[in-house]
Amino acid sequence: MEILSVAEMRELERIADAHGLSYAQMMQNAGNAAAEVILQRLGRSSAASPRVLVLVGPGNNGGDGLVCAAALAKAGVTTQCYLLKPRGDDDPVYAAARAQGIFMADAQNDMRLRVLHQMVTHADVIVDALLGTGTSRPIEGTLREVLREVSREMSRRRQANRQVPSSTCALIALDGVTGMNYDTGALDPAAVPADLTITFHAPKRGHYCFPAAQACGELVVAPIGVEALAIDDWRSVSNLQSPIPNLQLADASLVRDLLPARRLDANKGTFGRVAVIGGCSDYLGAPVLSARAAYRVGAGLVALAVPTVVKPGAAAACTEAIFISLPESIEHHTPAALHRIMAWLSSAKGGAAVVLGPGIGQAPQTAGFIGDFLDALAAIHDQLKGLVCDADTLNLLAQVPAWWSRLPTLTILTPHAGEMARLAQATVGEIQSDRIGNALKYADAWGHIVVLKGAHTVIAAPGWRGVVLPFANPAMAAAGTGDVLAGCIAGLLAQGLSPMDAAVCGAYLHGAAGERWRAEHGDAGLLAGDLVSYLPDVIHQLKK
Repeated sequence: MEILSVAEMRELERIADAHGLSYAQMMQNAGNAAAEVILQRLGRSSAASPRVLVLVGPGNNGGDGLVCAAALAKAGVTTQCYLLKPRGDDDPVYAAARAQGIFMADAQNDMRLRVLHQMVTHADVIVDALLGTGTSRPIEGTLREVLREVSREMSRRRQANRQVPSSTCALIALDGVTGMNYDTGALDPAAVPADLTITFHAPKRGHYCFPAAQACGELVVAPIGVEALAIDDWRSVSNLQSPIPNLQLADASLVRDLLPARRLDANKGTFGRVAVIGGCSDYLGAPVLSARAAYRVGAGLVALAVPTVVKPGAAAACTEAIFISLPESIEHHTPAALHRIMAWLSSAKGGAAVVLGPGIGQAPQTAGFIGDFLDALAAIHDQLKGLVCDADTLNLLAQVPAWWSRLPTLTILTPHAGEMARLAQATVGEIQSDRIGNALKYADAWGHIVVLKGAHTVIAAPGWRGVVLPFANPAMAAAGTGDVLAGCIAGLLAQGLSPMDAAVCGAYLHGAAGERWRAEHGDAGLLAGDLVSYLPDVIHQLKK
């Protein structure tokens, strides 16, 4: 499923209009599709005759709301509308709603919002159709007072435990909650979180960026007719001057098609080799987590290149791994150990994928080792199936001018927001303010794959191609989960996936394992090692 920006959605609607699907018809389609979703939810409600209140804004989102209200009333649902501003009888969607006998009130003629208070109090379901994608200004004035009234009622219901049964929804937003930024996920303080959001044609970026993502509730995508148009590639006929990303939401079907085949006559060499280079005296377990994850996603052989102090514990924790002995590195990686690692990589039959960084630390000698290692990779280019740079490797790279030019083509970078900020010479706030846009921009500028970790992880490739994960799981906010992710990606690189496919597939398996754990145990208490044991089950389920 594609994910669009506001500008892209507007351009698609313009092209649709030029191809014969008018704006008026798209509004009709949107409102009717929303009504159909709501009727399905009301059909599962225990309320004998549910009452729906539609809050109507002055723009197109309000028009969608009026069409939705008319469709609900026509279906026999008791429906009322409250307009932020009056609409004239020459407005066709307003006239059509009036023709259904819907009671209308408006804020302009409602002293102290007393009518609104009564309508909100007695409604079983409230539909937010106040502001849509075109508004990003701060909420103030009458609109803020209207939202405040709705917020009070929602709070009262929660406190009194009088919510509409969970089979339906108390507050439904059309396209998005009023007050969200559909591109960045910023959220106005006056916004009221929804239980369900019905968005049209495609999700928008802001639906997967916080804090707006937290306010969307369940997200349902409803068609508006654009899908039926014979437009082979709307991007190719677009008038937009800026790049139009190919941005997708990852799902099971997408990842299922990426999973590497498993031949019946396979041996360990069939499924590739992984070298995990990491660990130091302060971080003993990180490389083990990566190694075990690489095995669990199907890699045939994993070698650990760790300092001497790490080796005994690593051997006990991951008995399946082999080791590249580094007697020159006692507590940290040193340049003197480089020749042993390069000799192993050079001799690896069929090549190897490399994870560089789990627990590697930031000692001065480690910085020297990483620089020398990156320079040496050019000599074994044909043997390298891919490089994953993780953890302190990213922090050390950020200190090197034009660091991206030192890396092999399409290196996979796996930063969290703090590491991303250092790589981009930005602040964490700047990165988080537009996670999707920043991941796409910097992946293209650097020429590498960026896996921007966090709730709704973003995977971006040069050429403005991106994938967003559907997972936002607080249980995953635990040390070591990033090491598992790096191992997942490297294990798939070893099996022959391209860097982008390995990043998408590995990140999805990682997130799905976390979701499976949360379903069984809740949203706290997960250890990074727990994820590893769930990976084969997730893969097995995807293949069914």
